[in-house]
Amino acid sequence: MLSTIMNHLKTQPLFVLLLSFIGFISFLKNSIVFLKWIFITFLRTPKNLIQSYGSWALITGSTDGIGKAFAFQLANKGLNLILVARNLNKLQQVANEIQAQNPNTKIKIIVVDFSSDIVTKGIQEMKREIEGLDIGVLINNVGVTYPGAMFFHEVDENIWKNIVKVNLEGTTLVTKTVLPGMIRKRKGAIVNIGSGASIVVPSHPLFSIYAATKAYIDQLSRCLFLEYKHHGIDVQCQVPLYVKTKMTSRVASIEKSSLFSPSPKKYAKAAVAQIGYGWRSMPYWPHSLQWLFASLLPEPLLDAWRLSIGLNRRIKT
Repeated sequence: MLSTIMNHLKTQPLFVLLLSFIGFISFLKNSIVFLKWIFITFLRTPKNLIQSYGSWALITGSTDGIGKAFAFQLANKGLNLILVARNLNKLQQVANEIQAQNPNTKIKIIVVDFSSDIVTKGIQEMKREIEGLDIGVLINNVGVTYPGAMFFHEVDENIWKNIVKVNLEGTTLVTKTVLPGMIRKRKGAIVNIGSGASIVVPSHPLFSIYAATKAYIDQLSRCLFLEYKHHGIDVQCQVPLYVKTKMTSRVASIEKSSLFSPSPKKYAKAAVAQIGYGWRSMPYWPHSLQWLFASLLPEPLLDAWRLSIGLNRRIKT
């Protein structure tokens, strides 16, 4: 039998054998990628965040959507919370809701309006409030986008400056505020919330400035991951696609949650489980399937598709 196979191989043209070998290598590679995805998504044990990083978590944009859901999930994991947002009444309401479910959770609230020209005053207040606290996890969630789809020349100056200030400066300022304490104790986790608009698809027409700020978040995360991993600090960009929030309801007309547009609670539960694993993560598994399908398509086709979506949303708004 073996000699028959060997004789058969000898009679095959070299290019056929080469193609067979390449096909086998490709199959093996894809199989490893698939098995790794299964392990990461469904089998890997989440880290004990308190033991790995510290007992406090700071979450920006914590009164709505993903940020609020992160706060609940982290409280369920036993972490104390520092909730940061611009609306004091909403902060107090969220704090009360969390403590009703987790009576032992310590909660601090800090008012910072990241769109304000005096945001540095809020950052100084943050520095005072976190002094001496064992901040182990930072969730840079605060972010804004366009009120509706717009061509670049149509975007009002106040709108685009606000997007840059909140998405770019907000994440940068908070990270620079929290990072020194993590360096001193040589451990910590920083999670920056990116977007599929700058990673999964090659372009995001009619939301160009928003997509550009999220590309900054992605690159910042990768660089900081390399800069500070030797300090025991894990920096990660988490990449959601659509999640059923007020923002997506407004700009993408997503009115109810679904398999591919989960509730903030479902998304945050998956997201917390991936903290500390890799510099970039797409925590919610149906989103990663969408990313896979997108990666199989030619970029010009994706560009045309995203442009058509943007134009359609512009008409509706």
